[in-house]
Amino acid sequence: MRPPFVTFSRNVFIPLTNVCRNKCAYCGFRRDIGHPEAKLLSLAEVEDILSRGARAGCSEALFTFGERPEEVEGFKEWLLELGHETIVDYLAELCRLSLGIGLLPHSNPGILGKYELEKLKPYNASMGLMLETVGIIEAHEGCAGKIPEARIKTIENAGELKIPFTTGILVGIGETWDDRVRSIQTIRDLHEKFGHIQEVIIQNFIPKTGTKMNSKPAPGINEMKETVSMARRILPDDVAIQVSPNLIHPKELVRCGASDLGGISPETIDYINPESPWPNITELQSMVDIPLRERLPIYPAYVKKKWYSSEIAPLIRTLSDAEGFRKTYK
Repeated sequence: MRPPFVTFSRNVFIPLTNVCRNKCAYCGFRRDIGHPEAKLLSLAEVEDILSRGARAGCSEALFTFGERPEEVEGFKEWLLELGHETIVDYLAELCRLSLGIGLLPHSNPGILGKYELEKLKPYNASMGLMLETVGIIEAHEGCAGKIPEARIKTIENAGELKIPFTTGILVGIGETWDDRVRSIQTIRDLHEKFGHIQEVIIQNFIPKTGTKMNSKPAPGINEMKETVSMARRILPDDVAIQVSPNLIHPKELVRCGASDLGGISPETIDYINPESPWPNITELQSMVDIPLRERLPIYPAYVKKKWYSSEIAPLIRTLSDAEGFRKTYK
């Protein structure tokens, strides 16, 4: 069950905005308009992060932000000041900027319509949306963006458009074991229909200070091992399982079938889990007892199948080796 090597990517994390229409009980990232930490990064701020990432040898620009922030009163004015009507239009401009600087964008914009995915596809090497759970849970109460059917529809739309895609589940947010199984089965079924799921993240809940779930315990290593093993049994062999090495030690999870450690940033923190620092590459290798191999945000199989646009093709040729992995970076 243990893979011959474990993959990772070298990225910069760009928290474009922490304004979000959802109010999940476990989220410590979201801020209301008017909160002193609420923000929307300017083009100059994003360019600075991208440039630092390029100098550090990163290949991926991970764009993450709150879902549908335009629905939050006051946010639209921020966008208009930057010359954009929608966050998707602004994101498309930033993805083009990223390509020019030499980093492949991977965007996690939340629920999107098909026309919005079509707008972003030319400028993204891959995209993502966590399914989280197909269960109806208290932590998602009142969150329009956490209706399972809506998230499934976005993943389905990405499949129809042949966008290499990342999804996954959150473990320990109030879901049942049956919810986890059904969530993984749903992802499997989507991949079997469209062939676009390159990786599935099995992410452990971490309690955040100031949230409604701050006193809820995080899942232990045995629960995570059982969940990773279940996912490996259900998912097709060509879908990687990713675990987060800054949230949980990956060694035993790799033995259960996990084969990817996600994006590791030499320049930026994990803004979703700021209390959990990334390991550096040397530390990452010490966490597992098999070799590491660096990849791009688009997995090798999709590089070989050319599931990318003409806008992205030159940079992929520059960054990828003959097998579709990252060219050796020193």
